[in-house]
Amino acid sequence: MIQFRNLRLARGVKTLIEGASLQIHPGWKVGLTGANGCGKSSLFGLLRGELHQDSGDLEIPPSWVTAHVAQETPALACPALDYALDGDAELRRIEAALEAAEAAHQGEEIGHLHGRLQEIGGYAARARAAALLDGLGFTAADLERPVSDFSGGWRMRLNLAQALMCRSDLLLLDEPTNHLDLDAVIWLEQWLGDYRGTLILISHDRDFLDAVVNQIAHIENQQLTLYTGGYSNFERQRAERLSQQQSMFEKQQRERAHLQKYVDRFRAQATKARQAQSRIKALERMENIAAAHIDNPFSFSFRECGAAPDPLLQLEDAAAGYVDKPILSGMRLTIRPGERIGLLGRNGAGKSTLIKLLAGSIKPTAGVRQEGKGLALGYFAQHALESLRPEESALQHMLRLDPQTREQDLRNYLGGFDFHGDMATAPCEPFSGGEKSRLALALLIWKKPNLLLLDEPTNHLDLEMRHALTLALQDYEGGMVIVSHDRALLRATCDRFLLVDDGRLTPFDGDLDDYKSWLAQRRAADAVANQCPDKAADKATRKADREQAAADRQARLVARRPLLKELEQLDKKLAPWTAEKARLDERLADPDLYTGPEAGEVPKLIKRQGELTDKIDEAELRWLELHEALEAIPAD
Repeated sequence: MIQFRNLRLARGVKTLIEGASLQIHPGWKVGLTGANGCGKSSLFGLLRGELHQDSGDLEIPPSWVTAHVAQETPALACPALDYALDGDAELRRIEAALEAAEAAHQGEEIGHLHGRLQEIGGYAARARAAALLDGLGFTAADLERPVSDFSGGWRMRLNLAQALMCRSDLLLLDEPTNHLDLDAVIWLEQWLGDYRGTLILISHDRDFLDAVVNQIAHIENQQLTLYTGGYSNFERQRAERLSQQQSMFEKQQRERAHLQKYVDRFRAQATKARQAQSRIKALERMENIAAAHIDNPFSFSFRECGAAPDPLLQLEDAAAGYVDKPILSGMRLTIRPGERIGLLGRNGAGKSTLIKLLAGSIKPTAGVRQEGKGLALGYFAQHALESLRPEESALQHMLRLDPQTREQDLRNYLGGFDFHGDMATAPCEPFSGGEKSRLALALLIWKKPNLLLLDEPTNHLDLEMRHALTLALQDYEGGMVIVSHDRALLRATCDRFLLVDDGRLTPFDGDLDDYKSWLAQRRAADAVANQCPDKAADKATRKADREQAAADRQARLVARRPLLKELEQLDKKLAPWTAEKARLDERLADPDLYTGPEAGEVPKLIKRQGELTDKIDEAELRWLELHEALEAIPAD
């Protein structure tokens, strides 16, 4: 296991982690969270052996193989499949040794190497690598393309495939979903669920964290604290801890004020001097409890966009792509004020092409794109970052956009995006990807658009900024079309979904869980089609399928009954438990409880609160499992 013992980690004069003592056991999947600059990436560097702790101990089993995603990808001429296979270093060593042994006609060595190749699954390695690349969105034709042919985002996917190909004991992933679309994120989520090694994951995607990890290691105030459960459980536990900390802080402040009042009153009186001195010492001995606080540095909202045309934008029998080979065709879409539309579709289906068509970046190859009079478009895509002027500051960008507004008003506005002081006036060239994304969003929002077109707006944004953007979009009154792999953002901001598939744009009747099932069905159908391309033409098989479907429907009805019964019983239990816990939470949040006559009851109440929390968590988990099981067994 990984063991931290009173570990201190610093970069220069800045202490990142102080006194960390915890264990990470084999097979654990841990999410590493904390504010930007708190030390997450430095901790990864420490785990990889690239940095050293300033004091304390870090123990990792010396036999463990560690895998991580490289941040740079040279423009190599080797095929993508071979690049992914390079992630299995032992496989490559054996292949090189086999080639040398065969050239030297060393029969015994050849036999030994083939035996080892069998042990590590080397004969199936190419198939595994191809499956990884397929899950990450690469087509069969891409497998033999040279690495140098791919763009930066796709090269990062190749680096991820290489890391997953490694048969590692410890896998370190730093924002692995940044360059993925939603179907690749869902595939990676499932792959990591089956990973048997120890995983430490940095991610700003709360749905992804909830689905993958079972522990959260949080860095805050130079402390590394381990929480049990996914990200949602961590948020709840942290909120409860901070609530208790705030109650203790307020109680201590009252005690300190009482002691200080006595000292101030009687310090100069000879008869009370000894008592005053004892209270001064009591004040000195009192350990300071910090006030609980959760600071989100981001606070902004969309400006009033004024009157908007109805409809905002229309497509009539529109096509996009190439004249001789359209990517999308026959599209009909009307976007009205206040509509919130999420675009779903598999990798390469044409979601970004549709966004570009809506934005007017490309023209339809057929049909009509018609704007409403008074349309004010706000289009965010990755090229928005490239359009920033590297030598100019955030404030200069704002002044160029709106020279009539007072500089202080623009500074106040930029402060909502965490551009304060020197940060607002520094050139944006050295900004991180997240800082550039925040600036691009700030510029877009200032323009008061009445139609937002957002293509992966959360790339590089941390959890706090994603939360602030979600809140702002919820209050936004204009129309919106969004493509995103962040399911929490899509759930919170979209009223309906459209599916881009097979060159068509159609309404998607379902939510994101239904889309996950749809993706699984499509993958399964593709696998079957690849294995049996003539099956669809086989009438006898189709007839047997219909008969089997009828039998399956009856079996599903029988299978659903006990699940529904258990679900009903859980609902009856959850209601009184939730009500009792709410009453306990309210009592424990009352500062007077800790100083009043019932103070002795606090340990008992906290224990009962924990018991109820565990019961509710288990019941809610089972409730979700039952619903997932029911969703997997359609009633019709």
